[in-house]
Amino acid sequence: MERLYATMRLGDMICGVDALAVQEVLRHQHMTRVPLAPADVSGLINLRGQVVTAIDLRQRLGLPPREDGQESMNLVVWTDEGSVSLLVDSIGDVVSVDEDLLEPPPGTLEPEAAALVTGVFKLDGGLLLTLDIELACRVTTREGVSATR
Repeated sequence: MERLYATMRLGDMICGVDALAVQEVLRHQHMTRVPLAPADVSGLINLRGQVVTAIDLRQRLGLPPREDGQESMNLVVWTDEGSVSLLVDSIGDVVSVDEDLLEPPPGTLEPEAAALVTGVFKLDGGLLLTLDIELACRVTTREGVSATR
């Protein structure tokens, strides 16, 4: 069975999410910082009057910060709790893959990434790491309470 994944680049990693969960892709947006928010919550963006939480996917995956001057892009996804913006380095293509070719995540992933990666597809240009959107968008507050936004 074929499945579509919207791809994105984070450092050297190519990640993908279910294309049907993608609401839209935006260039870098002005963000309002949220005092006392977890470190991976970069802030809030205004999406045509809707307040959307922006989560730095690099930080969520345990990757080093972007280089100075490198702006992120926003991959806005639908979750059970509403829209969330995932900040990524760049947006790739939508790829069609055969679900039967999904392999388990490699054991060499950092623990933060291993918690979010559901599987791996081999592509011509490398490996496509598939992400669990609900887990990637979950925010844990200082009190340990978990929420999507």
